[in-house]
Amino acid sequence: MNYSKIFIVFILIANLCSCQNHNENQLKQTEMKQHTYNIQKTEEEWRQILSPEEFRVLRLAGTERPHTGKFNMHFEDGIYTCNACDEPLFESDTKFDAHCGWPSFDQALPGKIVEKLDHSHGMTRMEILCANCGSHLGHVFNDGPTASGLRYCVNSVSLDFLEKESTDKNEE
Repeated sequence: MNYSKIFIVFILIANLCSCQNHNENQLKQTEMKQHTYNIQKTEEEWRQILSPEEFRVLRLAGTERPHTGKFNMHFEDGIYTCNACDEPLFESDTKFDAHCGWPSFDQALPGKIVEKLDHSHGMTRMEILCANCGSHLGHVFNDGPTASGLRYCVNSVSLDFLEKESTDKNEE
């Protein structure tokens, strides 16, 4: 077997995949800019306020590794917010363990999520974005175990959390 030919084929495939991901990221950034969001920042402004991992996920529609996020097995009372703009997105009582490796919710707060078809990685899925700033959160699937039938599968890095006592004090 000629290993140099196999190596060349491997390099070509890797380059094609790399180019495809780059083109998908450019297309996604263009699509996001076509929507009107309350918070308008340039990608450079986002880079200055987000960590590299947050920027990769929230602005370039990346995905964190499963079972690594701080909110995957987090079940405290409170509100999950957008990590980019602090907009409330999900109530803690809608969170459940989907055994998928990412935080899962069966419903979002009304009007807080924008859905957009995502054809990346050879699949068709429904991407979810923060309606306030357009940041990528994850995807929603029709396989949820509750009455809604939905599973909002969200990257932990896309979220922040306000404890129930913190939200109660804000209401006073």
